[in-house]
Amino acid sequence: MPDVKHFDPDAVLEQVVRLFWRRGAAATGIAEVVAETGISRSSLYATFGGKRELYLAALRGYVERHSRPVFDRLAADGRGLPAIAGFFAGLIAARCSGEHARWGCMVSNAHASLDGAADDDVRRILDAHHDGLRAAMRAALRDAGRRGQLRPGLDADGTAQTLALLAYGVNLRSRAGAPAAELTASVDAALASLTPDEENR
Repeated sequence: MPDVKHFDPDAVLEQVVRLFWRRGAAATGIAEVVAETGISRSSLYATFGGKRELYLAALRGYVERHSRPVFDRLAADGRGLPAIAGFFAGLIAARCSGEHARWGCMVSNAHASLDGAADDDVRRILDAHHDGLRAAMRAALRDAGRRGQLRPGLDADGTAQTLALLAYGVNLRSRAGAPAAELTASVDAALASLTPDEENR
């Protein structure tokens, strides 16, 4: 096994992210982490701590590498509803095809596995992720409002929350095997409900 001084912790952490993302924390033991990374148990503990600390580091790493850049692009896009539609199109494509097909989202998977005894540190990471997603949706909705793309009287804060929850639903249903066409139809219906009626255009 490689000595702790002879491996790249960031590269190993990305391997661990992929393992927890694909299998979930509860189903993944340290023996599987050792087998996946090729790093000894003692080196993993010396670098990251135990399984709990390793999972927390992986969850934070997922948010920073996989979630945050997407949120930032959505918030800065400026096109309004087309930006939100593009966000969901990219989400469905990533969840239903390619390298990570049917893995879902590591954060959504963590939400689904929470129970009453869940770790407070995990909850804080999930809450921060949700706040970031909701804020990005809210920024895109502000752009949509300025462009006249939203029906009159729409509650932008409530809608941002609804769209964030819709993203979680896409993540979980895709992991369960829902086809991309089904997920796309649901998103299309949700976004169509935000637009002005013909008489108000």
